[in-house]
Parts: sequence; C-alpha cells; structure tokens
Amino acid sequence: MHGPTVIAHHEGEPVSPELAQLLLAVYNELARRSSELHPLSAALERLLTFLASPAGRTNANCWAADLFFCLDEGWGDVSWEHVPDELGEILGDIAGALHDTVRSPAIAANFDSTPEQLLARLRALTIAGGAV
Repeated sequence: MHGPTVIAHHEGEPVSPELAQLLLAVYNELARRSSELHPLSAALERLLTFLASPAGRTNANCWAADLFFCLDEGWGDVSWEHVPDELGEILGDIAGALHDTVRSPAIAANFDSTPEQLLARLRALTIAGGAV
C-alpha cells in the first residue's frame, strides 16, 4: 500500500530517510482497518522508538511525524476512527504537540506528546483486558 507523502525537510533540516517507512507502516495498518490491533501497535511502537532515539529525535523528524498525522491531505478515506479511543488519543497527540519536542520541549511535555511520553503511553495501553 502507498500513502501520503512525508516532508523531506523542515527549516532546512533533513528528515531522516527511515522515518517515511515507519510512518507509512502505521498508515498502512490503519488503512487495513483490522480489528487485530497488534500489528498497528507494533508499527506505532517502532515509529515512537525511532523518534525517541538519539538519531530520530530531531526537530525535522518530529515536525514530519506531526504533520503526517494531521490527516489534512493525502489520506483519502483512511482514518483511525475504527481503533479504540485510548489508541486513537495517542495517534491524535502525535498530530498535536509532537512538533514542539525539540524546540519547545515544555509544551510537548505538558501535552504528554514527547516521543518518550507517547511511547510510554502506548506500552502501558490495555484495551478490553489485554495489552495492545
């Protein structure tokens, strides 16, 4: 499956080439609309683990991921409306204040939207009595 385009640069800083694959993996799982949440959760965990890593935690990468999940353009009829609210809130928060992670970390932290906070929330998530 193909998906929306990932920006290549933000304010002159390049976006890591591996970020596009990680974002599209999450998108493709959302597009499948499967009731099995583990593949989506695993793809999201790989994305957030990368964004929390020294190589991935850059201003350009955080901006690119945030913009990707804003759902403004290029997603067609793909959404995360079919996932449980707890998981949908994490996806929504990626599109919220993740972009502030590097330049305004207090703002991102205030909204529980740093990569580390989002990853911890995902790992702690249980839905219907079981881990995602």
